[in-house]
Amino acid sequence: MTYLIDSDWVIDWLANRRAAVALLRRLSAQGICVSLITYAEVLDGVYHGQDVTRYQRDFQRFLQEAPVLPLTRLIMQRFARIRGDLRLRGAIIPDMDLLIAATALHHDLTLVTRNVRHFERVPALKLLRP
Repeated sequence: MTYLIDSDWVIDWLANRRAAVALLRRLSAQGICVSLITYAEVLDGVYHGQDVTRYQRDFQRFLQEAPVLPLTRLIMQRFARIRGDLRLRGAIIPDMDLLIAATALHHDLTLVTRNVRHFERVPALKLLRP
């Protein structure tokens, strides 16, 4: 796997937005995945959206191409180190974003996100800014 896909791109893929469909199709050849956090964030939208059955089906189809990476003790340790460093610099970001970043760093993945404002604060995190 090469790319960790953030929630914003998965949501756009589910909404059949042309740019998201094209990008994720292109990146899937190199391997895409999602974090357990993205899985939960997307499911929140699926369960509280207007067409639960359709979005559940479509999300399951997406997950056939993009496995879900679990949170492990090592990822949680990295999360804690990053969080502490950002707090000391006065640059803290939301914990969910930190968990996604820690997952990407742990697996040496490039994060695909539009939320650059938060993620660019995380040292050594590779970002794809389509």
